[in-house]
Amino acid sequence: MVTKKTDKAKPAKKPVAKKTTIKKPPKGEKTAVVTKPRHPRARVLEAHGGKDAIAKSLAAVIARPDQDTDLLETQLKKASNQQLLRLTRVTATVKQKYGNRDKLIAAIGTAENKAKDKDFIAKLESYSLPQLLDLATAAERRARA
Repeated sequence: MVTKKTDKAKPAKKPVAKKTTIKKPPKGEKTAVVTKPRHPRARVLEAHGGKDAIAKSLAAVIARPDQDTDLLETQLKKASNQQLLRLTRVTATVKQKYGNRDKLIAAIGTAENKAKDKDFIAKLESYSLPQLLDLATAAERRARA
């Protein structure tokens, strides 16, 4: 058997693109980058000075009307630093958006169209501050949709 040799055309070479160089800015004085602590314990120490101070400040804000602040403060001292930081974020959001706990409960009642329902308002008063904030944000989302 005889096979035919065929002339295969060689593929053309692809044009080589020129490499672009990025000019770096001239070296000058280096600015020191200030890094904040990332670990929860370090953030608590930096912002509040310790767990005792943050627990004392949170106890007054988070306490329900029928709750003892001293007992709540001792419970907060046993909580983790991450939980304490979350509670400070929640209290700051409530203070900024609504003012206080009573205004937050009133806002939830009007958003749910149950402002005159005494049982509903009484049930809301038994909830914790983070639960109330979650209810308020959910009601706001529903109102926008």
